[in-house]
Amino acid sequence: MHGDILVFLTGQDEVEEVCEKLRDASSSLRNCDKLWVVPCYGALPAKEQMKAFDSTPHGTRKIVIATNIAEASVTIPGICYVIDTGFVKLRAVNSKNGIESLMRIRISKASAEQRAGRAGRIRPGKAYRLYPESEFEKMTEGTIPEIQRTHLAPTILQLKALGIQNVHKFHYLSPPPSWSMINGLELLYALEALDEKSLLTNPLGVQMAEFPLPPMHSKCLLKSAEFECSEEIVTIVAMMQIQDVFVTPFRSRHQADATRRKFSVEEGDHMTMLNVYTKFVESGKSKKWCTDHFVNYRGLMRADNVRSQLVRLLNRFGIAKMSCRGLINASENIRRCLVTGFFSQAAKYHYTGKYMTVKEEFPFNVYKGSSIMFKKDYPKWVIFTEVMQDSIRDVTVIDPEWLYELAPHYYEFGTHGELAEKRKKN
Repeated sequence: MHGDILVFLTGQDEVEEVCEKLRDASSSLRNCDKLWVVPCYGALPAKEQMKAFDSTPHGTRKIVIATNIAEASVTIPGICYVIDTGFVKLRAVNSKNGIESLMRIRISKASAEQRAGRAGRIRPGKAYRLYPESEFEKMTEGTIPEIQRTHLAPTILQLKALGIQNVHKFHYLSPPPSWSMINGLELLYALEALDEKSLLTNPLGVQMAEFPLPPMHSKCLLKSAEFECSEEIVTIVAMMQIQDVFVTPFRSRHQADATRRKFSVEEGDHMTMLNVYTKFVESGKSKKWCTDHFVNYRGLMRADNVRSQLVRLLNRFGIAKMSCRGLINASENIRRCLVTGFFSQAAKYHYTGKYMTVKEEFPFNVYKGSSIMFKKDYPKWVIFTEVMQDSIRDVTVIDPEWLYELAPHYYEFGTHGELAEKRKKN
C-alpha cells in the first residue's frame, strides 16, 4: 500500500544520522518508489520544518524522521505508516544528585496511542512499534506530570511571590515528591532568595521571582553589575535559552566542526556563546552570515528578543548597564559572575576522564559539542549549566578559589579535600 512514513526518534543527532543512512541506502534501491527523506525537529529552521507538510510527488514516498514534536502538536498529511521506537527525551531531576537533565526515557501508554494515531488520519494506516507487547504493558498510563519530574526551585519561588508560605501543604493537582521539594528549598536558600525562615529576601528574592527564568539564571543577572559585566551576562543568559547555537548538517559535519572551532573560546561554552552573538550583531544580524557559519539563525533571533526583554527588566530594577569589554580581567569577571548563580553545579576533572560534581561526587562526561573538547588538556575545575542524560554541556572553566569566595555557605571548607588544601596554601 502506498503512503508516507513517520518515524519517531528522541533527538536531533539521531534524526540527522538516520536521515543520512536512509539517503545512502535509498540510492541502491531498485524497482520501487523513490524515497524523500525529511527531518523534523525543534532546532530546524522553519523553512526546513515545513518540508514535512509538502505534497509528495508521484512515484515518491516521503519518510519524515521526527522527534516528539510530531506527536501531538501537528498533523502531517499523507502519513499511512508510523514507526514508534518507544522512547522520548524529557527533562527530569535525578534523585541521586538533584540535578535536572534532559533524559531519554520510555514513553507512556498514552503517548504510544497518540503516536499510533498519527497513522491513517486521512486513510487506513498501520503503526509499527519497535518493542514487544510485554514492554508496552510496563509503561505508565500517562506521562509523568512536569511538577513531579523537574526541579521545583522555580515553582517554589513563584508560590512564595504569590504569598503562599507553606508550600508543603499547598493543594497540588499532582503532588511532587518530598525530596524534590526539599532540594528546591535548599537551592533557593543557597542562592539567597529565601532567608532562614523560608521567606523571600528583599530585594534579591523578590526581584528573582520577577524574572521568567530559573533562579540560577536570574541570580547571575542581578549580580552582574557588581562584576561590571551586565551587558555580557544578559547576552549569555539570553543565549542559554536557545537549545542549539550551532547547526551541524550531517553531510557537512566536518566543515561545521571546523567553523565552530573558530568561534570557540578556551574559557568555555558561555564565552563562546558571547563570541557568536557579538559576531552575529556585527554582521547586521544577517541570515546569510548564519548559514555560512553554521549558526542557528532562528535561535539567535529568539535570543536577541529574549535579551531585549531581560534588559528592560534590569532597567526596571535599576541594574546599571556595564560592559567589561577591554578590561584586562574581562573574562574572569564574567566567569566569576556565572559562579554566583551556578556554584551548585561545579565539577572537578577526574583521572577516569569524567567530571565529578563537587557536592555529590557524581560522574559526568563532557557533551561532544563543548568548546573545552577542542583544548589539548581538559580544565581541572568547571561549572556547567545544562545536563543531557549523562553529559554536561554549556561548560565554563573556573578557579576553585571562587567557590570559597562566592559560595562559602554551600560547600564544606574543612581541613580535608583539595579546596581546603588550596585555602591553606593561600
